[in-house]
Amino acid sequence: MIKILKKYEDAIYSLAAILLAFLVGAVLIQLSGFSVIKAYTALFDGAFGSVFNLTQTFMNTIPLIFTGLAVAIGFKSGLFNIGGEGQMYLGAFATAITAIYLGFLPGYILIPLALIMGGFAGSAWGFLPGYLKAKTGAHEVVTTIMMNYIGILATSYLLLKYFKEEGPIPQTVLIPESARLPELIEYSRLTWAIFIAVFVIIIIDIFFKHTKLGYEIQTVGENRSAAEYAGINSNKMMVFSMMISGFVAGLAGSTIVMGVLHRFITNFSPGYGFTGIAVAVLGKNKPWGVFFAAILFGALQTGGITMQLFAKIPMDLMVVIQGLVILFVAAPILIKKLLRK
Repeated sequence: MIKILKKYEDAIYSLAAILLAFLVGAVLIQLSGFSVIKAYTALFDGAFGSVFNLTQTFMNTIPLIFTGLAVAIGFKSGLFNIGGEGQMYLGAFATAITAIYLGFLPGYILIPLALIMGGFAGSAWGFLPGYLKAKTGAHEVVTTIMMNYIGILATSYLLLKYFKEEGPIPQTVLIPESARLPELIEYSRLTWAIFIAVFVIIIIDIFFKHTKLGYEIQTVGENRSAAEYAGINSNKMMVFSMMISGFVAGLAGSTIVMGVLHRFITNFSPGYGFTGIAVAVLGKNKPWGVFFAAILFGALQTGGITMQLFAKIPMDLMVVIQGLVILFVAAPILIKKLLRK
């Protein structure tokens, strides 16, 4: 029994943190003069109450899987990549331009090509802070924050200058039908992107568990001095890690363009890159942990809208609950003490 508890220790603590966050959230809802039962019923119904609601939850989950994985991959090498937002925008922009200008290609070529180009754009944007960290010691938190702004504003400038569709809205023309990911359920906007996300999770999981490069990246993250003593080039591993991280973040933008928006639009993200940080923390930087954490945050986002509309609960309270989840996950000592009691 003890061995089983030890094996699933991280999952138990994460679950305890989630339950504690909802408990504290219930107190706050009650103190605010609202019905806790009505609020949480609306939240659950909005996230899972029907097939359509479930599809919307998974639609919101998909970009969080990619951005959460991107942050987790950076953490594996000891780096804090909070540049997922900018990398996602670059990926979305590159995918849209590729799909528009190579629209004459058949779908079985165009779709993977557009996805790869989006990933490469995000990877290039991840390479720069990784290189600066390795060569100059520039802190990746500072450089990735700055590059978020540069990447987002650069895509806006290029769109307005060269690729904007006629009209008042800053957006490109629609990508061709052959470049769009097929919907699983009509009019749901839930597409094959969910399978792409799961495929990427499997690949990343195998990469870190069964490849030499994945092992070396994790070794650098655990102890850089020991890794260098063992003959591992830590600078090289950090750059590789940031490039892989950026590639995955770029895929978040690619799947949004190809599966939901069908074009590039400025300011399309509600903060997926930043929410991905919370997803990675809750998922303990493990690929499948990120998957389940992303579902939780996707459900909170989808159900929170229903809770606001029908239970009249301010969306700010849902944001507070999300914050409490991260706070309790980031404070495992508190959770351990509560569980012991």
